[in-house]
Amino acid sequence: MAVGELPDPAALAAAVTVPDRAALAQALNLLDDKRPPVRRCAARFLALLPAAKLNGAGHLIGITGPPGAGKSSLTSALIRVWRQRNLSVGILAVDPSSPISGGALLGDRLRMQAGSADSQVFVRSLACRGEYGGLSAEVWPMSLAMLAAFDIVLIETVGVGQREIDISKMSDTTCFVAQPASGDSIQFLKAGIMEVPHVLVVNKEDIGAAARRTLSDLRNALRKTAAGDQWAAPVLSASAAQGTGIEALADTLDRHRAWLVEHGQLGTRRQRFQAEWIVKRLREEFGRFGVDQLGGEGALFDVLTRQHGSPFDHYDGLRDRLLAQWRKDEL
Repeated sequence: MAVGELPDPAALAAAVTVPDRAALAQALNLLDDKRPPVRRCAARFLALLPAAKLNGAGHLIGITGPPGAGKSSLTSALIRVWRQRNLSVGILAVDPSSPISGGALLGDRLRMQAGSADSQVFVRSLACRGEYGGLSAEVWPMSLAMLAAFDIVLIETVGVGQREIDISKMSDTTCFVAQPASGDSIQFLKAGIMEVPHVLVVNKEDIGAAARRTLSDLRNALRKTAAGDQWAAPVLSASAAQGTGIEALADTLDRHRAWLVEHGQLGTRRQRFQAEWIVKRLREEFGRFGVDQLGGEGALFDVLTRQHGSPFDHYDGLRDRLLAQWRKDEL
Protein backbone atom coordinates (compact mmCIF):
# COMPACT_ATOMS: atom_id res chain seq x y z
CA MET A 1 0.00 0.00 0.00
CA ALA A 2 1.54 3.27 -1.11
CA VAL A 3 1.47 5.95 1.56
CA GLY A 4 0.05 8.44 -0.95
CA GLU A 5 -2.88 6.11 -1.66
CA LEU A 6 -4.19 5.74 1.88
CA PRO A 7 -7.98 5.29 2.14
CA ASP A 8 -10.33 7.72 3.80
CA PRO A 9 -10.72 6.30 7.34
CA ALA A 10 -14.37 7.30 7.69
CA ALA A 11 -15.38 5.76 4.36
CA LEU A 12 -13.40 2.62 5.17
CA ALA A 13 -15.02 2.25 8.59
CA ALA A 14 -18.48 2.66 7.07
CA ALA A 15 -17.74 0.06 4.36
CA VAL A 16 -16.37 -2.48 6.85
CA THR A 17 -19.57 -2.41 8.90
CA VAL A 18 -21.70 -3.32 5.82
CA PRO A 19 -19.59 -5.53 5.53
CA ASP A 20 -17.75 -4.97 2.27
CA ARG A 21 -15.21 -7.79 1.87
CA ALA A 22 -12.79 -5.73 -0.21
CA ALA A 23 -12.92 -2.93 2.35
CA LEU A 24 -12.33 -5.37 5.20
CA ALA A 25 -9.31 -6.87 3.43
CA GLN A 26 -7.96 -3.34 2.90
CA ALA A 27 -8.56 -2.49 6.56
CA LEU A 28 -6.73 -5.60 7.78
CA ASN A 29 -3.77 -4.75 5.53
CA LEU A 30 -3.82 -1.24 6.97
CA LEU A 31 -3.71 -2.60 10.53
CA ASP A 32 -0.78 -4.85 9.59
CA ASP A 33 1.36 -1.96 8.31
CA LYS A 34 3.65 -0.26 10.85
CA ARG A 35 4.78 2.73 8.77
CA PRO A 36 3.92 5.94 10.68
CA PRO A 37 1.59 7.54 8.08
CA VAL A 38 -0.28 4.24 7.61
CA ARG A 39 -0.41 3.73 11.35
CA ARG A 40 -2.06 7.13 11.83
CA CYS A 41 -4.65 6.27 9.21
CA ALA A 42 -5.26 2.89 10.90
CA ALA A 43 -5.68 4.57 14.30
CA ARG A 44 -8.29 6.93 12.86
CA PHE A 45 -10.09 4.01 11.19
CA LEU A 46 -10.31 2.12 14.51
CA ALA A 47 -11.57 5.21 16.31
CA LEU A 48 -14.42 5.53 13.78
CA LEU A 49 -15.73 1.97 14.13
CA PRO A 50 -19.12 1.87 15.90
CA ALA A 51 -18.54 1.60 19.66
CA ALA A 52 -21.79 -0.31 20.16
CA LYS A 53 -20.50 -3.16 18.00
CA LEU A 54 -17.05 -3.21 19.54
CA ASN A 55 -18.23 -3.16 23.15
CA GLY A 56 -21.42 -5.18 23.16
CA ALA A 57 -22.17 -6.91 19.87
CA GLY A 58 -20.95 -10.09 18.21
CA HIS A 59 -19.15 -12.97 19.85
CA LEU A 60 -15.36 -13.15 19.98
CA ILE A 61 -14.34 -16.80 20.36
CA GLY A 62 -10.85 -18.22 20.80
CA ILE A 63 -10.05 -21.81 19.88
CA THR A 64 -6.83 -23.30 21.17
CA GLY A 65 -5.31 -26.67 21.95
CA PRO A 66 -2.27 -28.80 21.08
CA PRO A 67 -1.20 -29.23 17.46
CA GLY A 68 -3.04 -32.15 15.86
CA ALA A 69 -6.12 -31.88 18.07
CA GLY A 70 -8.26 -30.94 15.08
CA LYS A 71 -8.81 -27.23 15.75
CA SER A 72 -9.05 -26.40 12.06
CA SER A 73 -11.50 -29.17 11.16
CA LEU A 74 -13.60 -28.28 14.21
CA THR A 75 -13.60 -24.63 13.12
CA SER A 76 -14.80 -25.63 9.65
CA ALA A 77 -17.61 -27.72 11.19
CA LEU A 78 -18.64 -24.80 13.41
CA ILE A 79 -18.71 -22.47 10.40
CA ARG A 80 -21.26 -24.74 8.73
CA VAL A 81 -23.49 -24.73 11.82
CA TRP A 82 -23.27 -20.95 12.25
CA ARG A 83 -24.11 -20.35 8.60
CA GLN A 84 -27.12 -22.66 8.92
CA ARG A 85 -28.20 -20.34 11.74
CA ASN A 86 -27.78 -17.36 9.42
CA LEU A 87 -24.81 -15.94 11.36
CA SER A 88 -21.95 -14.26 9.53
CA VAL A 89 -18.47 -15.50 10.49
CA GLY A 90 -15.01 -13.93 10.44
CA ILE A 91 -11.93 -16.08 11.14
CA LEU A 92 -8.46 -14.96 12.21
CA ALA A 93 -6.29 -18.05 11.81
CA VAL A 94 -2.88 -17.58 13.44
CA ASP A 95 -0.25 -19.78 11.83
CA PRO A 96 3.43 -20.55 12.47
CA SER A 97 5.76 -18.01 10.86
CA SER A 98 7.97 -18.80 7.92
CA PRO A 99 11.63 -18.48 9.01
CA ILE A 100 12.38 -16.93 5.61
CA SER A 101 9.54 -14.52 4.85
CA GLY A 102 8.02 -14.12 8.31
CA GLY A 103 4.62 -14.80 6.76
CA ALA A 104 2.05 -17.45 7.67
CA LEU A 105 3.32 -20.91 6.71
CA LEU A 106 -0.16 -22.35 6.38
CA GLY A 107 -1.90 -19.35 4.87
CA ASP A 108 -3.09 -21.32 1.85
CA ARG A 109 -4.24 -24.33 3.84
CA LEU A 110 -7.34 -26.24 2.87
CA ARG A 111 -8.89 -26.27 6.30
CA MET A 112 -11.23 -23.30 5.83
CA GLN A 113 -12.22 -23.84 2.22
CA ALA A 114 -15.61 -25.20 3.21
CA GLY A 115 -16.80 -21.63 3.76
CA SER A 116 -14.50 -19.74 1.42
CA ALA A 117 -17.12 -19.32 -1.34
CA ASP A 118 -19.70 -17.92 1.09
CA SER A 119 -19.90 -14.13 1.08
CA GLN A 120 -20.80 -14.23 4.80
CA VAL A 121 -17.58 -16.06 5.73
CA PHE A 122 -14.22 -14.27 5.75
CA VAL A 123 -10.90 -15.95 6.60
CA ARG A 124 -7.62 -14.15 7.27
CA SER A 125 -4.44 -16.11 7.98
CA LEU A 126 -1.63 -14.30 9.75
CA ALA A 127 1.69 -15.32 11.22
CA CYS A 128 2.40 -15.45 14.95
CA ARG A 129 5.83 -13.94 14.13
CA GLY A 130 7.52 -15.70 16.99
CA GLU A 131 5.46 -14.12 19.75
CA TYR A 132 4.90 -16.03 22.96
CA GLY A 133 1.24 -16.57 23.68
CA GLY A 134 0.30 -18.22 20.37
CA LEU A 135 -0.92 -14.92 18.86
CA SER A 136 0.56 -12.02 16.94
CA ALA A 137 0.45 -8.36 17.91
CA GLU A 138 -2.02 -7.59 15.11
CA VAL A 139 -4.76 -9.92 16.39
CA TRP A 140 -6.50 -7.48 18.76
CA PRO A 141 -6.77 -4.53 16.33
CA MET A 142 -7.89 -6.94 13.59
CA SER A 143 -10.46 -8.45 15.96
CA LEU A 144 -12.02 -5.00 16.37
CA ALA A 145 -12.40 -4.62 12.60
CA MET A 146 -13.91 -8.11 12.39
CA LEU A 147 -16.34 -7.43 15.27
CA ALA A 148 -17.63 -4.43 13.34
CA ALA A 149 -18.35 -6.71 10.39
CA PHE A 150 -19.50 -10.14 11.64
CA ASP A 151 -21.79 -11.87 14.13
CA ILE A 152 -19.10 -14.41 15.08
CA VAL A 153 -15.37 -13.67 15.15
CA LEU A 154 -13.23 -16.73 15.79
CA ILE A 155 -9.51 -16.65 16.55
CA GLU A 156 -7.70 -19.94 16.05
CA THR A 157 -4.27 -20.06 17.68
CA VAL A 158 -1.15 -21.72 16.37
CA GLY A 159 -1.30 -24.29 19.20
CA VAL A 160 -1.23 -24.09 22.94
CA GLY A 161 1.81 -24.64 25.10
CA GLN A 162 2.52 -23.88 28.71
CA ARG A 163 3.08 -20.17 27.97
CA GLU A 164 0.59 -19.83 25.13
CA ILE A 165 -2.55 -18.67 26.93
CA ASP A 166 -2.87 -15.14 25.54
CA ILE A 167 -6.03 -16.20 23.73
CA SER A 168 -7.85 -16.09 27.07
CA LYS A 169 -6.96 -12.38 27.32
CA MET A 170 -8.44 -11.63 23.92
CA SER A 171 -11.68 -13.60 23.54
CA ASP A 172 -15.11 -13.49 25.13
CA THR A 173 -15.17 -17.29 25.17
CA THR A 174 -12.11 -19.55 25.09
CA CYS A 175 -12.56 -23.11 23.83
CA PHE A 176 -9.87 -25.74 24.43
CA VAL A 177 -9.75 -28.64 21.94
CA ALA A 178 -8.31 -31.79 23.51
CA GLN A 179 -6.51 -34.50 21.58
CA PRO A 180 -7.59 -38.03 22.63
CA ALA A 181 -4.93 -40.28 24.14
CA SER A 182 -2.13 -37.75 23.68
CA GLY A 183 -1.49 -37.09 27.37
CA ASP A 184 -1.29 -33.36 26.59
CA SER A 185 -4.58 -32.58 28.28
CA ILE A 186 -3.45 -33.84 31.67
CA GLN A 187 -0.09 -32.07 31.29
CA PHE A 188 -1.90 -28.81 30.53
CA LEU A 189 -4.14 -29.46 33.52
CA LYS A 190 -1.10 -29.78 35.77
CA ALA A 191 0.38 -26.59 34.28
CA GLY A 192 -2.76 -24.66 35.13
CA ILE A 193 -3.79 -24.12 31.51
CA MET A 194 -7.07 -25.94 32.04
CA GLU A 195 -8.12 -23.06 34.27
CA VAL A 196 -8.15 -20.83 31.19
CA PRO A 197 -10.94 -22.21 28.92
CA HIS A 198 -14.65 -21.62 29.34
CA VAL A 199 -15.50 -24.66 27.21
CA LEU A 200 -13.50 -27.86 26.65
CA VAL A 201 -14.19 -30.28 23.84
CA VAL A 202 -12.66 -33.67 23.08
CA ASN A 203 -12.51 -33.87 19.30
CA LYS A 204 -12.35 -37.14 17.29
CA GLU A 205 -14.92 -38.96 19.41
CA ASP A 206 -15.28 -41.32 16.44
CA ILE A 207 -11.99 -43.03 17.34
CA GLY A 208 -13.78 -44.67 20.27
CA ALA A 209 -12.30 -45.76 23.58
CA ALA A 210 -9.36 -43.34 23.63
CA ALA A 211 -11.68 -40.35 23.16
CA ARG A 212 -14.07 -41.60 25.85
CA ARG A 213 -11.17 -42.07 28.25
CA THR A 214 -9.88 -38.54 27.65
CA LEU A 215 -13.41 -37.19 28.10
CA SER A 216 -13.76 -39.04 31.40
CA ASP A 217 -10.31 -37.91 32.61
CA LEU A 218 -11.08 -34.27 31.92
CA ARG A 219 -14.53 -34.39 33.48
CA ASN A 220 -13.15 -36.04 36.61
CA ALA A 221 -10.29 -33.55 36.84
CA LEU A 222 -12.58 -30.56 36.42
CA ARG A 223 -15.48 -31.87 38.48
CA LYS A 224 -16.48 -29.03 40.73
CA THR A 225 -19.51 -26.89 41.38
CA ALA A 226 -19.15 -23.26 40.40
CA ALA A 227 -19.70 -21.03 43.39
CA GLY A 228 -21.98 -18.01 43.22
CA ASP A 229 -21.72 -16.25 39.89
CA GLN A 230 -18.85 -18.34 38.53
CA TRP A 231 -19.10 -20.14 35.17
CA ALA A 232 -18.58 -23.92 35.37
CA ALA A 233 -16.61 -24.97 32.27
CA PRO A 234 -18.33 -27.94 30.57
CA VAL A 235 -16.42 -30.77 28.87
CA LEU A 236 -18.02 -31.84 25.58
CA SER A 237 -17.38 -34.53 23.01
CA ALA A 238 -17.48 -34.04 19.24
CA SER A 239 -16.28 -35.35 15.91
CA ALA A 240 -15.53 -32.79 13.25
CA ALA A 241 -15.04 -35.60 10.73
CA GLN A 242 -18.54 -37.03 11.30
CA GLY A 243 -20.24 -33.77 12.25
CA THR A 244 -21.41 -35.04 15.63
CA GLY A 245 -21.54 -32.85 18.72
CA ILE A 246 -21.02 -29.65 16.69
CA GLU A 247 -24.52 -28.26 17.31
CA ALA A 248 -24.11 -28.85 21.04
CA LEU A 249 -20.71 -27.12 20.98
CA ALA A 250 -22.15 -24.09 19.14
CA ASP A 251 -25.01 -23.97 21.67
CA THR A 252 -22.59 -24.08 24.61
CA LEU A 253 -20.41 -21.31 23.18
CA ASP A 254 -23.54 -19.19 22.74
CA ARG A 255 -24.66 -20.01 26.27
CA HIS A 256 -21.38 -18.68 27.66
CA ARG A 257 -21.87 -15.41 25.79
CA ALA A 258 -25.39 -15.14 27.22
CA TRP A 259 -23.92 -15.73 30.69
CA LEU A 260 -21.43 -12.89 30.16
CA VAL A 261 -24.22 -10.54 29.12
CA GLU A 262 -26.40 -11.60 32.05
CA HIS A 263 -23.58 -10.88 34.50
CA GLY A 264 -22.59 -7.59 32.84
CA GLN A 265 -19.15 -8.87 31.85
CA LEU A 266 -19.08 -8.69 28.05
CA GLY A 267 -18.15 -5.03 27.67
CA THR A 268 -15.84 -4.97 30.68
CA ARG A 269 -13.95 -8.02 29.40
CA ARG A 270 -13.36 -6.34 26.07
CA GLN A 271 -12.10 -3.20 27.76
CA ARG A 272 -9.71 -5.41 29.72
CA PHE A 273 -8.55 -7.09 26.48
CA GLN A 274 -7.63 -3.72 25.03
CA ALA A 275 -5.79 -2.73 28.19
CA GLU A 276 -3.90 -6.06 28.13
CA TRP A 277 -2.89 -5.45 24.51
CA ILE A 278 -1.61 -1.91 25.22
CA VAL A 279 0.31 -2.85 28.38
CA LYS A 280 1.91 -5.85 26.67
CA ARG A 281 3.10 -3.67 23.78
CA LEU A 282 4.55 -1.11 26.23
CA ARG A 283 6.27 -3.86 28.21
CA GLU A 284 7.78 -5.33 25.04
CA GLU A 285 9.15 -1.97 23.86
CA PHE A 286 10.21 -0.38 27.15
CA GLY A 287 10.43 -3.24 29.64
CA ARG A 288 9.11 -3.24 33.18
CA PHE A 289 11.10 -0.07 33.93
CA GLY A 290 9.18 1.86 31.28
CA VAL A 291 5.83 0.56 32.52
CA ASP A 292 6.77 1.56 36.07
CA GLN A 293 7.66 5.06 34.83
CA LEU A 294 4.07 5.33 33.60
CA GLY A 295 2.75 4.47 37.06
CA GLY A 296 2.93 0.69 36.95
CA GLU A 297 0.64 -1.95 35.47
CA GLY A 298 -2.07 -1.52 38.09
CA ALA A 299 -2.45 2.20 37.43
CA LEU A 300 -2.37 1.69 33.67
CA PHE A 301 -5.08 -0.97 33.79
CA ASP A 302 -7.20 1.26 36.02
CA VAL A 303 -7.08 4.06 33.44
CA LEU A 304 -7.22 1.98 30.26
CA THR A 305 -10.18 -0.17 31.30
CA ARG A 306 -12.25 3.02 31.59
CA GLN A 307 -11.26 4.37 28.17
CA HIS A 308 -12.81 3.68 24.78
CA GLY A 309 -11.39 4.42 21.36
CA SER A 310 -8.51 3.29 19.21
CA PRO A 311 -5.89 1.08 20.91
CA PHE A 312 -3.29 2.66 18.63
CA ASP A 313 -4.18 6.14 19.90
CA HIS A 314 -3.95 5.07 23.54
CA TYR A 315 -0.68 3.20 22.99
CA ASP A 316 0.94 6.04 21.03
CA GLY A 317 -0.19 8.57 23.65
CA LEU A 318 1.43 6.60 26.47
CA ARG A 319 4.54 5.98 24.39
CA ASP A 320 4.91 9.69 23.58
CA ARG A 321 4.39 10.57 27.24
CA LEU A 322 7.14 8.18 28.33
CA LEU A 323 9.61 9.39 25.69
CA ALA A 324 8.90 13.05 26.56
CA GLN A 325 9.53 12.25 30.22
CA TRP A 326 12.86 10.63 29.41
CA ARG A 327 13.94 13.52 27.16
CA LYS A 328 13.09 15.95 29.98
CA ASP A 329 15.17 13.92 32.44
CA GLU A 330 18.17 14.08 30.07
CA LEU A 331 18.15 17.90 30.00
